[in-house]
Amino acid sequence: MKQAIKRWGRRLALILSLPAFLVVFFIGYVVIKVATYEQLDDAAHMQSKQAYLSALAEQASQNMARPDVVVILFDDLGYGDLGYTGNNMIKTPHIDALARNGVVLENYYAPSPVCSPSRASMLTGRLAPRNGLTAVPFPTGHAVDRLNRLFNNPVRLPREEIIIADVLRATGYHTAMVGKWHMGDHDQSIPTEFGFDHFFGTYHSNDMTPFNLHEGRHGAGETLAVAAPVDQTQLNQIYGDKAEEFIAAAPRDKPMFLYFAHNFPHVPLYAAAHEHGRSDAGLYGDVVQGLDDTVGRVVASLKKRGRLDNTLIIVTSDNGPWWEGRASGEAGSRGRKGETFDGGMHVPFIAHWPAQLAPRVSQAMAMGTDLLPTLLQELGLPAPNDRLLDGRSLSATLRGGDSPHEALYFYGAGTLMAVRDRRHKYRDAKPIVYATDPISIPIWPRLGPFLFDLKDDPQEAYDVTNRRPEIAARLKAVLDARNAEMSENPRGWK
Repeated sequence: MKQAIKRWGRRLALILSLPAFLVVFFIGYVVIKVATYEQLDDAAHMQSKQAYLSALAEQASQNMARPDVVVILFDDLGYGDLGYTGNNMIKTPHIDALARNGVVLENYYAPSPVCSPSRASMLTGRLAPRNGLTAVPFPTGHAVDRLNRLFNNPVRLPREEIIIADVLRATGYHTAMVGKWHMGDHDQSIPTEFGFDHFFGTYHSNDMTPFNLHEGRHGAGETLAVAAPVDQTQLNQIYGDKAEEFIAAAPRDKPMFLYFAHNFPHVPLYAAAHEHGRSDAGLYGDVVQGLDDTVGRVVASLKKRGRLDNTLIIVTSDNGPWWEGRASGEAGSRGRKGETFDGGMHVPFIAHWPAQLAPRVSQAMAMGTDLLPTLLQELGLPAPNDRLLDGRSLSATLRGGDSPHEALYFYGAGTLMAVRDRRHKYRDAKPIVYATDPISIPIWPRLGPFLFDLKDDPQEAYDVTNRRPEIAARLKAVLDARNAEMSENPRGWK
């Protein structure tokens, strides 16, 4: 009897010890997985990328008629936050002047409703599932970064992707970036490893810690330039100074490319003492007016360089406004940052290039993925032959032509949420956030599908499927076909 009791006692002790063992095993697994995780790059397409860039370098024209290119990208700026889009509370005279003398696209969309996928898509010409960056990277070592590593989520832009700076540098451009990168802070996925000769700025959003500023040159690495905490009330001055320095120092015997990606008006909001109280829209409006000042400084520097007429200046935003800001003009839009309703992705777009583009306002629909294909056509360069581009050239559109797209695709992370044609937008049956002010936990009921008439109903307020079932069916077929294509070839390799 005693022996039986001892045997059962040992068995019970073993059983009770199993949970502790499993906990220790699980913790050990997590620690090792996070510590050893490595986001893999595609070696074959890395080679294709290098071969493509080398071929561009061999065929690049040395004709000095090639334009300088400046892309100004704001963070969370709403379509309706500017004077030229109808805002009478915020004064943006420098941006308005570019709009008045350039091409305005009134139906232009950011490629994603959040920043990192949007930026990656704009620079690569490939939507988030194609370019491999479907989520926002957090600083290395952050708790969210560790979770992403644990679940094999992307933590940086894959190195095999080709961005605008890669192409322009290969063809003889002097390239620089000022501002927010937010597509990786390690493993060579930093700006000077993606075609930028010079970088000054931050790897992350201004609400992430530590908020440092880095500086570096191609081939020499990047080092800490301003340690956290950065005085963000001086960010306009710091970024404006660096943009002016780059433009002034750019060689006169070669074209230049400046990617000026400001952190504002992403929260937290800061303004210098002399910027406070200038607008009628509170601190947010003061910040936007400060951004307009930086645009004025960039334009003045381009005039000093003597090539403003042959400089293509693009002004846009990475997604719609977040906690403040006007999602659209007087008509208004449904949704905000993070949502694939128009308020989260419909953003301002200006193309200013006096030597080539006559001032006009266009209703043609376009998306941020179109920028790389447009530059390829303007410079007479071939697209990479090993990958699909989601964007289409806007060269004809900017000169008065129609949209090159039959449909635009609205992705939230890696999920296709909606498609639109020239008039209608079809939203698949998807969760929609609903919250009440006193309750901090929202619900996400699955609703739809919906068909919206964006001409008569830009607020996406009314489902008209029952009035136009044939249009809903056609756009559903477009959405289904895209999902099938992505399922078969998600990265778009040829």
